[in-house]
Amino acid sequence: MTLRIATRDDTAEIWRVRYAVTENKLTPGRISDAELHAYIEDHGRGWVVELAPGRIAGFSIGDARDGHIWAMFVDPPLHGQGHGRALHDVMVNWLFAQGHQRLDLGTQPDSRAEAFYRRAGWAPTDEGLDAHGDKRFELRIENWNSHA
Repeated sequence: MTLRIATRDDTAEIWRVRYAVTENKLTPGRISDAELHAYIEDHGRGWVVELAPGRIAGFSIGDARDGHIWAMFVDPPLHGQGHGRALHDVMVNWLFAQGHQRLDLGTQPDSRAEAFYRRAGWAPTDEGLDAHGDKRFELRIENWNSHA
């Protein structure tokens, strides 16, 4: 297993994992390859857990402009093996290193992801649900206990 920075060569595997998830589902085609590439090359950074060349277990993508975690997903058969925590911690550490004091993300209410984020120190905001029905969470730098 290798934790490394994502590149556009990971596009097909990122979409494979993204469309395999059973929670926080995404309709294929709603986000383009160009938008994905902009987030990993221009707006921020992404990481993947690579199991073998051309095969990833999961990915995370964050926006350096505002501290927003844009995506974080693990292939469902590989849940519970630490891949999500590795992706989370490298992303959070990197975003805080960019100078942000507060990070944010959205996730499906009452999901495995919500429980994961709560265990990692994230707290719900008072913003309610966003336009996609996601519950908003924040992590402040003073509440972050790095595990990376």
